[in-house]
Amino acid sequence: MRVSKLLFACLLILAAPARAQEEITAIGPNAPLAGTLEGAGKDRPVILIIPGSGPTDRDGNNSLGITAQPYRLLAKGLAARGIATVRIDKRGLFGSKAAIPDANAVTLGDYAGDVHNWVASIRQRTGAKCVWILGHSEGGLVALTAAQQPHDFCGLILVSTGGRPFGEIVREQLRANPAYAPILPQADAAIDAIMGGVDVDVTPLHPGLKSLFAPAVQGYLKTLFPADPVMLVAAYNGPVLIVQGTRDLQIGLKDAQALRAAQPRSTLALIINANHVLKVVASADRGPNLAAYRDPSLPVAPGIIEAIAAFVTEARR
Repeated sequence: MRVSKLLFACLLILAAPARAQEEITAIGPNAPLAGTLEGAGKDRPVILIIPGSGPTDRDGNNSLGITAQPYRLLAKGLAARGIATVRIDKRGLFGSKAAIPDANAVTLGDYAGDVHNWVASIRQRTGAKCVWILGHSEGGLVALTAAQQPHDFCGLILVSTGGRPFGEIVREQLRANPAYAPILPQADAAIDAIMGGVDVDVTPLHPGLKSLFAPAVQGYLKTLFPADPVMLVAAYNGPVLIVQGTRDLQIGLKDAQALRAAQPRSTLALIINANHVLKVVASADRGPNLAAYRDPSLPVAPGIIEAIAAFVTEARR
């Protein structure tokens, strides 16, 4: 009877359900950084989701027109497959607002340091030996930068991540909009200056460019624009998954292919018809694509969660 009770207790432990959402914090400069831990459970792998550019919150939304909740939906889908996630608010924003007085007063290195603090917190909270790092868009560059230092990362998952310096991506995105044609010389000069570490006087710039190169963000852009993701991924020796949608208006197939070529041991997952916010877009028109940025009812594109789950599961064997 004693053996049977012990066996029954062990089975209960093994079958223990994953925990629902719960708050988690990490060390920040002046106050804790805040995030959401979802799907944690005994021996479950854990993925840290690093958000993309701008004032993007832990769910993947921002005040610039994104309300599609891509990170929230991604976390729920991964939890259903036995993988826990931590999605976070950047220092100076939302739940992490008190971490620094000015959310713009950051560098790429600052964000990379926060990744290491998050990994330490997650390992302490969950008991995980290592943490998977998923970077979306600009978050992929943050993940690659963090991976250049000693770490406890299981591997990197680069979703919609540029394969060129960010300054060159911005240059191309401006060229993709015909409305910017008359002011491209101004934009090119500003990008060249910032990539060279030089301040830009925005006074003579066209109003459409002043917010992009605002003095408040130039310090950050000086660290972001010249960083080369190809060199960074080539220097990383751990497992790498590259996830790229074929309808992404911001990051293209050539970016994913450049990352893959730089790290031959990596795995490339192309997601048919997925856009930058991880939603299916059946049409090549920009209108429906951008409309999906505002639609939280659309699920994560088929293949994304499956590719991530398969990659993590295989690497753990």
